[in-house]
Amino acid sequence: MDKRTEILKKLIDETGLNQKAFAEKVNLPYTTLRSMLQRGIGNASVDNVIKVCKGLGITTEDLEKLANGEKLNKSENALPELNSKDEKDIQIELQKMIDGLSAQNGYAAFDGQTLDGMDDEDKELLIASLENSLRLAKRLSKQKFTPKKFRK
Repeated sequence: MDKRTEILKKLIDETGLNQKAFAEKVNLPYTTLRSMLQRGIGNASVDNVIKVCKGLGITTEDLEKLANGEKLNKSENALPELNSKDEKDIQIELQKMIDGLSAQNGYAAFDGQTLDGMDDEDKELLIASLENSLRLAKRLSKQKFTPKKFRK
């Protein structure tokens, strides 16, 4: 068994969940997770490895660093997480932006098209991009304006 698989097993154990509960948490069939951990993640699909890593709060790059014996640098400069109030504020602001981009208001056009004239895929990508930008801006502002003594 390779080092990465051993690390995943250890990290899953540290969550306090059994493997079946962890598999449910990351929306992965239990048999798939069990197979990954028994046969090694070298045989697993990349998507499944990413799901497991995400569920553990690490990236695949972090997993490689741990496998190579490196320490993860969880600095105090890491961006703070968003709470439910922040999420609500983001959704309100996102809706305002979407309303401002609609054809009836005419605030913006993209390559000669309004938001209403775009195909569904382009519209979804634009909205996802706006939402991600709002999330990042909120996290950056929380980091910048939260005094160190109140940071977790």
